Amino acid sequence: MKTEDLALFHRIAETGSLIQAADLLNLPKSTVSRRLQALEDELNIKLFHRQSRSMTLTSAGSHFYQRSQNILAQLDETLFEMTNEDAEISGHLRIQMFPIHSMNVLMQAIFRFMDLHPKLTVEVISSAESVDMVKNNLDVAFVVEPALDTLDLVVRPIFTTDLRFYASPQYLVQHGMPQTPQEIESHNVALFRLSNGKIFNELWIGAEQEVRVRGNFCSNSVEVAVEFALQGRGIVYAPAEVVADFVASGQLITLLPEIESHPGECYLAYPSRRYVSLASRRFIDFIIQELAPNGVPTNLSTQSVRRVCKASEEPFPPNDVRFSLKSTA
Repeated sequence: MKTEDLALFHRIAETGSLIQAADLLNLPKSTVSRRLQALEDELNIKLFHRQSRSMTLTSAGSHFYQRSQNILAQLDETLFEMTNEDAEISGHLRIQMFPIHSMNVLMQAIFRFMDLHPKLTVEVISSAESVDMVKNNLDVAFVVEPALDTLDLVVRPIFTTDLRFYASPQYLVQHGMPQTPQEIESHNVALFRLSNGKIFNELWIGAEQEVRVRGNFCSNSVEVAVEFALQGRGIVYAPAEVVADFVASGQLITLLPEIESHPGECYLAYPSRRYVSLASRRFIDFIIQELAPNGVPTNLSTQSVRRVCKASEEPFPPNDVRFSLKSTA
């Protein structure tokens, strides 16, 4: 059995489509179909149920997929270990970046990585949409914690930001200063809608307290929500660095300052259902090494991740968070 055909089988299983797998592998559909049929003949089992527009694994195919993942992972690990760390990387990286205020810091790190590997080409897609990374041929993504429960990923925490509630003086004159977390629930708070349609309205104050907020305004942009608060229309829940200048000038006031801020996380993520390319592995290691000296955490407690992301209870490595796979049988 050729490892190339095994990798081809995994791409079909992950995309659920011969056409999409062929596009990702840059091969004709006829070649992919022929090689899949040859693999099935060699194994003497039917790996897929074939529909007009999709491919779904049979029970035997699902079993083979699960058991063969380690083969590809171990092969990739071996090649990774044998490659000189200083060797120049070539190829193409597709990176999705959730639109966050710290994007400039991440972009500077990406550019430094490109300087080290001039033969590498990089494509950055700025989007708050939660997409299937395999089907969209994304190698890595920078995502924030509210979006994690919609994705099947391995994640590394790289950024922590202080999240608090803020309001303008004119709003507080009209509606009063909330004295407790519970009082915020009766105020008009800017809501954030995720790309999957879910409204992010259960917000954390400090490490343990949670409030359910409501409001008459919703956006998918932190900057737009901050403008809502600046205009005196309500309260905003935002990263401290985004509103620092407005707080310093008195345009916004920190609410409940005696309560510890909530540590919002930004993660570097990659698909958990396939082995990772050498370029991706080097990039992940580079990002972690670049950002760790600046006080960025390199691990996260299982309790906090599961609380935010509703992940499975199975153990995972200290620096990686692996979300449970959905059954495709």
